[in-house]
Amino acid sequence: MAHDVKDVQHVQGAHDGEADPGPTSEPAPAPDAPPAPTAGIAALTLPYQIAAAVALGLLALAACIHLAMTFLHVAPSNTVTKEYGKQIDAWIYPEFEQNWKLFAPNPLQQNIGVQVKAEVKTAGGELRTTEWIDLAAEDADAIRGNLLPSHTEQNMLRRSWDFYQNTHDSQNRSTESRGPLAENYLRRLVMLRLADRDLGGQVERIQIRSSAAFVKPPPWTDEKVDTAPVHRVLPWWTVTPADLPPDARNDAATGDRTRGTEGAEGAR
Repeated sequence: MAHDVKDVQHVQGAHDGEADPGPTSEPAPAPDAPPAPTAGIAALTLPYQIAAAVALGLLALAACIHLAMTFLHVAPSNTVTKEYGKQIDAWIYPEFEQNWKLFAPNPLQQNIGVQVKAEVKTAGGELRTTEWIDLAAEDADAIRGNLLPSHTEQNMLRRSWDFYQNTHDSQNRSTESRGPLAENYLRRLVMLRLADRDLGGQVERIQIRSSAAFVKPPPWTDEKVDTAPVHRVLPWWTVTPADLPPDARNDAATGDRTRGTEGAEGAR
């Protein structure tokens, strides 16, 4: 019995001497990292995100329509082009005209020049006519030796003449609905080219002609062609305000344009 009491006391003493470990504690979680900054459309508010998405969708739709129209324009004749040919032409001409066809290349075999002469009214009221000005030769000089020639210098003048020639007969009468557009386009382009020239007065009338000559065959071939130039002369055209592009500086510009510029400067 005495041993039992001592054993119980010994066990109690051992328990009293042990330190209470207490409740276990876990390490505190690390604070959350700040969110990564957003960029692009995601950084906009919801209304602007919707507006940007609509704008991008419209741009993508316009690009797809343009590619489809251009493909149909240069593709061989098919059911779609026969059914919607007018709509395709209205989209393409004149800004996006293509001078090639899929599966049927048509390289140029002629040197085509476009020349102009002008009837000028001098400050004294006299009328005088200039010599022929070879606009195509000026484009050729600008291209020759240029590693990066301008597309306008290479094609704009020639294509404008082709546009007119393809929409008019030999009597210069329009053969289709695009005839007046081709004539106005050619007239405005020529007046734009004359805008920075000092011709000695105001341009009253212009006359345009083409000079077409076959390219001389290479020396190693027996092919014979006539390389003499053939001219097509158009009638004289009276210059109207519609023939003057807005940014063209020419003595043919009316006094109202000058006074309007001076008035705008005075308003500033």
